[in-house]
Amino acid sequence: MDDQLFQIFYSLTDIDKAVKEFWAIAQKYNLLAFSGEMGAGKTTFIHRLCEYLHVTDTVTSPTFALINEYHFNDAHQQERIIYHLDWYRLRDSAEAVNAGMEDCMEQAKKGSAYCFVEWPEKAIELLQTPYLWISILTKGPLEREIKVELVVKA
Repeated sequence: MDDQLFQIFYSLTDIDKAVKEFWAIAQKYNLLAFSGEMGAGKTTFIHRLCEYLHVTDTVTSPTFALINEYHFNDAHQQERIIYHLDWYRLRDSAEAVNAGMEDCMEQAKKGSAYCFVEWPEKAIELLQTPYLWISILTKGPLEREIKVELVVKA
């Protein structure tokens, strides 16, 4: 990883405050890679972030669908797309390409969409810089730490 931008400590009872603080900085980046052990809260955090953004679609884990598409209006009332990708079940990067994930990330690179990727370790070579690497660490039953790093080169 390159440079740590910020870190946030939160409990599940004040996750909304953490989401707001996170988005204030993260919204400048279109590709966000969420890393963390099973049960760390990647999907929970993304779900709450989508609620904060007033996503109009039902937000669910894309573990079996691999890609979910959500819509929201940004601060300028422009409709934006979020591609929520889950790479947990991928065998390799070729499977991600065949599923259309590379197209989603290309749209993010162009600035026309956001990509939120869970389990990015499974096909890290597909991540196009710059992107944010978000590590969610379990600090207790309800406590979490998020470390956000900016990756500018592969």
